[in-house]
Formats: sequence, structure tokens, C-alpha cells
Amino acid sequence: MLRLAVASMVGTTIEFYDFFAYGTAAALVLGPLFFPTVSPLVGTLAAFGTFGVGFIARPLGSVLFGHIGDRLGRRPVLVFSLLLTGLATVAVGFVPTYQRIGMAAPLLLLVLRFLQGLGVGGEWGGAVLLTAEHAPAHRRALWSSFPQTGPSVGFLLANGITLTLSATLPDDSFLSWGWRVPFWAAGVLAAAGLLLRTQLAETPDFQALAENESRASLPFAEVVRGHWRLVLLTAGGLSIGYSVFYTVTTWSLSYGTERLGVDRTLMLGCVMASVAVSGAATPVVALLGDRFGRRTLCLTGCTAVALWMFPLMALLRTGRPALMLLGFVVAMLAFITAFGVVGAYVPELYDARVRCTGASVGYNLAGVLGGAVTPLVATATAGSGGPPWGVAAYLTGIALLSLGCFVLLPETRPATTASRPATDPAPA
Repeated sequence: MLRLAVASMVGTTIEFYDFFAYGTAAALVLGPLFFPTVSPLVGTLAAFGTFGVGFIARPLGSVLFGHIGDRLGRRPVLVFSLLLTGLATVAVGFVPTYQRIGMAAPLLLLVLRFLQGLGVGGEWGGAVLLTAEHAPAHRRALWSSFPQTGPSVGFLLANGITLTLSATLPDDSFLSWGWRVPFWAAGVLAAAGLLLRTQLAETPDFQALAENESRASLPFAEVVRGHWRLVLLTAGGLSIGYSVFYTVTTWSLSYGTERLGVDRTLMLGCVMASVAVSGAATPVVALLGDRFGRRTLCLTGCTAVALWMFPLMALLRTGRPALMLLGFVVAMLAFITAFGVVGAYVPELYDARVRCTGASVGYNLAGVLGGAVTPLVATATAGSGGPPWGVAAYLTGIALLSLGCFVLLPETRPATTASRPATDPAPA
């Protein structure tokens, strides 16, 4: 079981490394390099727009790879999604800037970001099902927290490379070629991940479906017919995680460096420290989820986020490293309290025959609302002076939306639920 869990974590680490490398570049350098003919604010919005395209592509990727996962097996999803994301990420590192090829440059970014999103849209479902469908029921949340830890590790790896380059290179060198290095490094990481994943075994749940000839012929159609309400509640509930994560890790970088004049390396350091704390807390939260229930942790995390967003913005506005770090750490701990258990919670909501599609679509629809929209809304509502209360109000609203969705979802911890529901569960 440990080998499978590590393999799933390595895969999500690599794929989300690819995704986060672009987010950091969008916050720091893509605006002036690929949208130099507009104002700095509009350039940042345009860069975040290309960032958001990846999230829009993720639900499409979840439908595509979910079909593969429910028809052909979870294992092929893990291989093909990693290959697609890795190739697209390496290609980003070779795209010429606007100065060299004009409008073709941002258009190429859009295409490659879309391909990244397709790959990542299939990654999460395949990775969590690999662990959730192998794990013993009483420790399913713990083992499924390994792929949930992967995004934190991927973020630290991507930004660790960026931080090192930012701190050691002159600004002109960093803008010229240094920002491209994390994208080129993705090729080596993807090759290592593919070697590991080709050796994995198929999950017992899918093997049973194949042996009994009970696989869904059109998984997405079956999800739409029988699980549409569940998918929408899942997406609404998970949107808070994306909103908080990308506010801290993407929007705050842009806001801190451009609006507050905080050193780029210092901002990256504060963000990375908070992500490291949340990554370390993930298995602890998962153990609590196995003990007290998944829904309980999700409700607690949403409540904590709603209470902390205004203090977070006040602390960020000070521009003082210690206070910003405090704001980031508490926000990320609140976020991971809910997200640390979803690797078990979301798959448990769906029947095995449509589990890869249903879980993936719900998870990635949340990314459109929380991940694609949040940096754009935050940048537009931050204002030119004073604390960004508009951002705090927006995030608080998302937290309350997520809280309401989790209220309507059932508890799935095996000690309290006899079996996984095959259709939309009744409101709890």
C-alpha cells in the first residue's frame, strides 16, 4: 500500500508542479513579456486570463480521462495524463515572447495552457482512485491524503526553483531566460514519473467491474443523468479550497510585488512556508477524517476560512513579512482542514462504475469557480489603496457557498455509512 500511495503522490507532485510553475510565472513575469502593449494592471489580468484557461480545460480533461478510467482502467489515466501535461509544460518554456513573434506568443501560451489543463483534469481522479480503491476502509482518508499532499510538494518544488533563480540571477537574466528553467525541468520530472507509473497494478474495484462486465458504456452520460446534483454540490463545496490556495499562492504574489513593493524573493518565501505547513498538516487532517468523519472536517475548514479572510487581507496589506506569513499560514491550515480529506470523501460519494468520471468532473468544476476566477476577481477588486476588502468579501462568500454545499452532502466514513450511494444522496 505504501508503494502505491507514494506512486500516486509522485504523480500529483509532478503534474501540479507543471501547473504551478505557470501560475507563478503568470504572477511575476508573463504580463510584461507577453502583454507589453497594455498597462501593468491589464497585463497582469491578461496573464491571469491565460492562467484561467487551464482551469476551464480541466473539466473537459476530467470527462475525457474519466471515460478512459471508467472504461479502460485507472492505470491508463495515470500514464496518459502525465505525458500530456509534461509535454505541454516543457513547450511553454520554449515559447518566444511578444517582442519576437507578436500576438502569436500569447496565443501559443493559451493553447499550451489548455493542454496542461486537459492533462491535470485527468490526473487527480486517477491518482486518488489508485489509493482509495486499494486502501483499507478504516484508513482510506489517510492513504488518500498522499496524492493530496502532492500538490503542495509540487508547488514547493516549482517555486523553490523559481525562488533560487530569482535570488541568484540579475533581473534582466531572470526575465530573459531564468523564468523558463522550471518549465524545462518538467521534462526530466515527467520522464521519471512515467517510468514509475507504468509499473503500477490496476485497482481491485475496477478489476471487479471488468470481470463482472458492469462497466458504464458512457460514464459521463450516466453521471449527468443520475448524479448531476451530486456533481454540482461537490463542485460548490470544493471551490473554497481552490479560492484560498490560489489567492495565497498566485494573486498575493502579484499584489505584494506590484502594489506593496515587497521584494519578489521575500513574497515567494512567505508563500512557500505557508504551503509547506499545509502539506505537513495534510496527513494529520486525514487521520482526523478517518476518526471523526470527512464531512465534519470539511464543515470546520469552510467555517475557519470564512472567519479568517478579512484578517488575512489586513495582515497582507501591512507588507511586513512576519504578519503576512501569519495570515498565509492560518489561511492554508483552514483550507487544508477541508481539503485534506477530499481524496477519500469525493470518491466515496460515487458508485465504482462512474467513480473516475464523477469524482474528476466535480473536483475540476470547482477549479473553474475557485481557481480560474479568483485571481481575476481579486486583481480587479483589490483597489488602488487601502486593504483589499473586496477580495476578503469575495472569499468569504465562496466559503459560505462551500459550507452550504457540504451541509447538503452526506457523511461517507465507512463506520457510519454502510455502502456508497449509487445515485444522488439525500440531504444530510
